[in-house]
Amino acid sequence: MGLRGAVVVVIALAAWLTACGGSQHHTTGTHESTVTTRVTTPPRARLTGAHPCPGQPGFSCSTVDVPLDHAGQAPGMLRLAVGVSTVKAAPRGVLLFLTGGPGQPGIPFLTRIHTRLRAALAGYRLVMFDQRGTGADALECPALQQAAGASDLAVVPEATVADCARSIGGARRYYVTAETVADIDVLRSALGAVRLTLDGVSYGTYVAERYALQYPTHAARIVLDSVVPQAGVDPTYGAALSASGRVLRSVCAAERCGWDPAADLAAVVDRLHDGPAVLDALVADSVAAPDYPGVIDALHSARAGRPAALEALVAAVRRGESAPARFLSQGLHESTLCLELALPWAPAEPRSQRDATLARLAASTPETDLYPFDHATATGNGLAQGCLGWPQTHPPAVPDGAPTAELPAVPILLLSGERDLSTPLAWARQEAAMAPDGQLLEVPGAGHSVQLRARDPDVRRTVGRFLASG
Repeated sequence: MGLRGAVVVVIALAAWLTACGGSQHHTTGTHESTVTTRVTTPPRARLTGAHPCPGQPGFSCSTVDVPLDHAGQAPGMLRLAVGVSTVKAAPRGVLLFLTGGPGQPGIPFLTRIHTRLRAALAGYRLVMFDQRGTGADALECPALQQAAGASDLAVVPEATVADCARSIGGARRYYVTAETVADIDVLRSALGAVRLTLDGVSYGTYVAERYALQYPTHAARIVLDSVVPQAGVDPTYGAALSASGRVLRSVCAAERCGWDPAADLAAVVDRLHDGPAVLDALVADSVAAPDYPGVIDALHSARAGRPAALEALVAAVRRGESAPARFLSQGLHESTLCLELALPWAPAEPRSQRDATLARLAASTPETDLYPFDHATATGNGLAQGCLGWPQTHPPAVPDGAPTAELPAVPILLLSGERDLSTPLAWARQEAAMAPDGQLLEVPGAGHSVQLRARDPDVRRTVGRFLASG
């Protein structure tokens, strides 16, 4: 495909650039995640206000109330939107599908997930919910949202990030995975379920892992699709940087390009110093278009001194990443990541010292291990840069170097796309090693969100067989 076609593909798939993989966003008008400030004893878990989900036949929408702080140290309650399929019988129980981000809601994707996974969901009652800080009442930071959209890696002005933290205020410490995990167990109780089958995509896999570790007797079986490791993520994104060469060579082999695209990328990064922008574009393609249309030729031309095609691709991706907070909340995204990335600085370390600390972390990895990218990309990508100015006044939710733990001995299916740079294959292999009853399916040619987007229908049949075996 030529450049014009490649740009059209990227723009047309703009709404796919988040972790769930449910196609274009649509709203239902039913989202609720409002905060009340009264001090109360958490009520008995129950779903309230049930009504048919507008525009999504076969689903009932309701809400569940959860504490802002499950430890009870801070007042307030959150009201989270819940969607439940209205199947007459569900002999296999409840399947809770967890979307990604962090920052992506669940309710808008009910019909999309059910349609895509219909056969695999046989015998289950599908449930999705808007995790805290997402949906119609998402944490909103307009300037940050405009600058970053749905991207993990876009580099935005530091002042914009800091302003977002200040606007959310001290409550941002409660928009983390540990609180979401506790929310899920409240939801489980409200549903009357003894155990849940969990199916998570991207950040949803991390939530599923943390839930299984916290409530091992409440997890029946688990699907982890596009895996984020349970111990948190290195902010330099080293696994994605080092996987880029392998992925580009896979694309080249399919296209029979006849040269080494990894060498092209290395030369372009060295000459143009645009590693973070190119990385963002490649990661976006791994989500939306894992054939990487136009990328191999654009890199080859840029290496030859003709960067226009590559610049156009990068610009198209940035336009395509535009997304409102109700689709992916960047306020929630930063609130969660900046407490859960394996950041190299202590919470009290002043901003003036953090750049040097980050540089030392990157330098601890030989540049040859980051090839075809470099140390400047490792420290300059938006994942690392976004948290430099975020006020980190509390201990991280997942401390740097936190030991991993074996997942419960329940059946776990891990899925990873060979060309996924958003959640690289290495992460899935790392987590598979921690699953005593786990099986890893590596899907050639696939990108992010395998069960929803892989072209090979046998992937969804494999998921169906796994879910039916319980």
